Amino acid sequence: MTIPCTLDGVHGTRLSLHALLWTASFGLLACGSGDPANPDPGPGKPPPPSECNGRAELCDRPFDTIAFPATHNAMSSFELGWAAPNQNFGMKRQLEDGIRAMLIDTHRWNDDLYLCHSICELGHTLLVDALVEMRVFLDAHPHEVVTLIIQDGITPEETEGVFEKSGLAGRTYAHEAGTAWPTLRELLLEGKQLVVGAEGERPPPAWYHHFWDIAWDTPYSFESVDDFNCAPNRGTQGNDLFLLNHWIGPLPTPERGETANAYEVLSTRAKQCQTEGGQIPNFVAVDFYDLGALFQVVDELNGF
Repeated sequence: MTIPCTLDGVHGTRLSLHALLWTASFGLLACGSGDPANPDPGPGKPPPPSECNGRAELCDRPFDTIAFPATHNAMSSFELGWAAPNQNFGMKRQLEDGIRAMLIDTHRWNDDLYLCHSICELGHTLLVDALVEMRVFLDAHPHEVVTLIIQDGITPEETEGVFEKSGLAGRTYAHEAGTAWPTLRELLLEGKQLVVGAEGERPPPAWYHHFWDIAWDTPYSFESVDDFNCAPNRGTQGNDLFLLNHWIGPLPTPERGETANAYEVLSTRAKQCQTEGGQIPNFVAVDFYDLGALFQVVDELNGF
């Protein structure tokens, strides 16, 4: 797996130092094949997994029958100094802690591609830097599958280019409409560790799914736990995948996160929405994932 080592004219020293530091820290430093004209071939086929996403029992379950812990506005964190953040920790720590789906927002700002939440002056991370972090994590954890749900403010072509530059393009899974979803084992044996959906745009590339063609979600504007419901929102109820939006607004705070993520609140709503929606909530998305019972509730949804 390789990354660009020269100081390019767009990202300059920041990209190269971040990429080099992340790669060197895992003993993976190599140069070349970071140019979108020469796409990264992907990680190749890893050894057969004995566990998938940390559980042997998940390996032979189809992707659309599994619940994954997810973070809302995953890029927005106290750790990285964002204003009014949705999470305590950045995306790298989230992955290390077991988050396996992330809701992120892409933007073009200052002639570059960033993760921002509406106003980039309040917090921003170079998109390529975030994706290099993710690629390094997946290098070190070849038996993990991660989903990105993107509120996309850039074009599919721009997105494809930065995925290629970061070394992630070869790991993305392209789902063919009307076919069964593969198991985690099948994905991992093909080196496909990443499922990507865009809220606005659609393919090509084939792996850049229009999320609302394959998924549906609940509302996401709740001011108290009493407002939580399971009504269909975007997408078509009965699509293969189900996103459960579970946070309290209008502004995120750790106190609101802890209230929403309390076991009785989150467990009751997740199971209610599973019953009303007729399918497992595949992505249980919260603010301040480290507060409350997210991982316990996801384990219970998966039968553990």
